[in-house]
Amino acid sequence: MVGNRPRKQLALDTNVLLDLAEEKDFAHEFRETFEAAGYALRLTPTVLNEMVSARLEGDRRERTLATKAMHRIPQWRIVPFELNSIEEIMAEQFADRILRLNLLPPEEWNDAQILAETSVAGIPLLVTSDQHLLGIEEDALLLAFQDAELPSARVASPKRLLRALR
Repeated sequence: MVGNRPRKQLALDTNVLLDLAEEKDFAHEFRETFEAAGYALRLTPTVLNEMVSARLEGDRRERTLATKAMHRIPQWRIVPFELNSIEEIMAEQFADRILRLNLLPPEEWNDAQILAETSVAGIPLLVTSDQHLLGIEEDALLLAFQDAELPSARVASPKRLLRALR
């Protein structure tokens, strides 16, 4: 797993970045609250790829929001991480497993990959507003992580996490 990482960290899904770019209050409250609580906010390689795709290939609104988010990532103190080649293979294999187990619909490859990258990086929580990810059967996912001998990564919404921290 990825070494030299802060102990308290959260991975952010693409939709959280777009919510920040759209100046949604809950997204900024989430970011500011967890940053103040000492959490490092991280981005998986697939999230960065989705942002680049939205910036280049999205509709006008997506391009605008993705461009704004990409420029503000450093200002928001959100830090992308990389995986080495072995970790990339581990993440791809686990994403395949998630899809084979029908924990996510087959067309949700990127969501499976983001969750897998979060786990391989040793980040315990993926923050998202994506209903496919939020709807994953938690027990089945936990068993899949254990069977793959990977650290568990849970999925939570930014709004739910804010309520939990209060």
